[in-house]
Amino acid sequence: MTDLKTVKPSVAVLSEDQIKEIYHQALRVLEESGVYFEDDLACAILRENGASHKGGNVISIPRKLVDDALMVTPESLVLYSRDGEATVFLEGDNSYFNTGGAAIKQMESDGLTARPTTAKDLVDMARLVEGLAHVALQSTALVPSDVPTEISDSYRVYLLLKHSRKPMLAGAFSPIGIGHIHRLLAAAVGGDAELSARPRAVIDVCPSAPLKWSRLACNNIVDCARLRLPIEFISVPMPGACSSATLSGSVVVHTAELLSGIALAQAVSNNTPVIYGGAPMYFDMRSMSTCLSALEASMIIMAYAQIGKFLKLPVHAYGLLSDAKANDFQAGMEDATSGLLAGLAGVNIISGVGMLEFARITSMEKIVMDNDVAGMIIRLKRGIDVNEETLATDLIISHGPGGDYMGTRHTLKWFKNEPYLPSEVIDRSMPKGEVSRDAGGIQKRAATMVKRILDAQPLEMEFENRRALDLTMAGIMEKYSIKSLPGFNRG
Repeated sequence: MTDLKTVKPSVAVLSEDQIKEIYHQALRVLEESGVYFEDDLACAILRENGASHKGGNVISIPRKLVDDALMVTPESLVLYSRDGEATVFLEGDNSYFNTGGAAIKQMESDGLTARPTTAKDLVDMARLVEGLAHVALQSTALVPSDVPTEISDSYRVYLLLKHSRKPMLAGAFSPIGIGHIHRLLAAAVGGDAELSARPRAVIDVCPSAPLKWSRLACNNIVDCARLRLPIEFISVPMPGACSSATLSGSVVVHTAELLSGIALAQAVSNNTPVIYGGAPMYFDMRSMSTCLSALEASMIIMAYAQIGKFLKLPVHAYGLLSDAKANDFQAGMEDATSGLLAGLAGVNIISGVGMLEFARITSMEKIVMDNDVAGMIIRLKRGIDVNEETLATDLIISHGPGGDYMGTRHTLKWFKNEPYLPSEVIDRSMPKGEVSRDAGGIQKRAATMVKRILDAQPLEMEFENRRALDLTMAGIMEKYSIKSLPGFNRG
């Protein structure tokens, strides 16, 4: 028999007609309401490319400008390791996981105590993620409290480059931050030409909901487009607060915001790589909290993932994160739900690994727990292969009723390849005795795994690139009259 096409599990919340209608209404918003761009240069660039001025810094964006922008936006993107190996293929329904957010607190290994994040925490996170098979991307996922704010955005990139080979997601806090980040990325990989040919990082840029781009965001878009740095637009619809209380209306706002960002990026430079992203939150009016892992947030993600695929763009979302305050049942439930739905929606980059408490806390132990959840989602997305070998009909017939398959060559071949085999964090052991239980639970097992990875030999960077990276960082520090930073050395 010939191999039958494997069905890839998926989920959808919109019909094709609904997708087109949401897109049409977003285009109406862009033209009739317009979008506020705080930066005068961004307004001028858009007007030069066919947009019109509605008053103040509100710009009306016609459909033709959007169509022209989408025509020159790449449909896929490959990201490379620090060493130049293609590792992340943002196309189709491929899903890759990464840490995400901008946490300000670090959960200690006891699972109870949270303290301000530090530069060392980011180094440990980089080394931990480097050792995990199913977390493919790094992220500047925390804000170190012991690093001056004016240099924090570039220093986070420096630390990740120094301690991991994996590509990363990053962001800038200042108008000149993109330039500094570009210099560091280029220094670490051998120059501008190499970085342009093989991108190592994606830059997050967020609108200010609803329908506004701050001066910083505008500067970031323009700089990224000019420097050929891939942009990940992250719109943050919040039903009832920063968008309409309805889910479909919130998706209209999300669509309009991202299309306006894409229009600006492509007006600056054709073929700027773009990722269609978001971080929807459900505004719980009972507690006045902004929930990233609410079911409704996932429903918005599933909807805009379909919009992004309709536009033939790579898609980003938040998942595998929890609004819980500790690694408890709520965290596990919200993790699995948000990650699984994003994965089945075909989201290409799923951010949030290790995040708790509305993305304010990061936990090393949760990162290794989430690595296993990510592995399970990746396995599910492979689907079930149906062919002569996997059906094993001849084997079943030959063994007949009561047959023992344990020692067959077929079992020896498939028992490791067919299932997802979790790490020691997942306890599948049989209890020994009626009261035998793991006293420390999953938190203790995860802490043991974290320690084992961090105790391993640190990753060494090639000498010439390390020297260039250190010198570049030293030059940036000098601009701010900063003589030392935690974790900075030229070793």
